[in-house]
Amino acid sequence: MATKRDIPADDSSTSKPVLLDEPIARGEQIIDSVTLRKPKAGELRGVSLMDLAQLDVTALQRIIPRVSIPTLTEADVANMCLADLLAVGAELAGFFQRKADKFSSLSA
Repeated sequence: MATKRDIPADDSSTSKPVLLDEPIARGEQIIDSVTLRKPKAGELRGVSLMDLAQLDVTALQRIIPRVSIPTLTEADVANMCLADLLAVGAELAGFFQRKADKFSSLSA
C-alpha cells in the first residue's frame, strides 16, 4: 500500500484536456478541445454518483457544463459524437479516483 510520501506529485490532478474527434461548432466559434476541471462536491448536486460512474448520458449532460472550459452547454453535450462523450466522461470519472488508488493501480 502506498503511503502519502510514496504518491508522485500529479500536476494534472485538477484538470484534464480532451481533444475532440468532432469539433463543436457554435456560430463562428469552433471548439476542438475542452479542459475539464476537477469538480467540487457542490457541483455534483442533483446528480447520482452512481450515474456518473456508469457514464449515464443524462448525468454527463448536467455535469460537463459545470466543469468544462470553455463552458459547454447541455445542448453542446447532447450533440457530441459518442466517442467524444465517452472520452470526456472517462476523464471526468478519473477525478473520482483517489490519488493513492491511481498510484497503486499503475504500480500493480
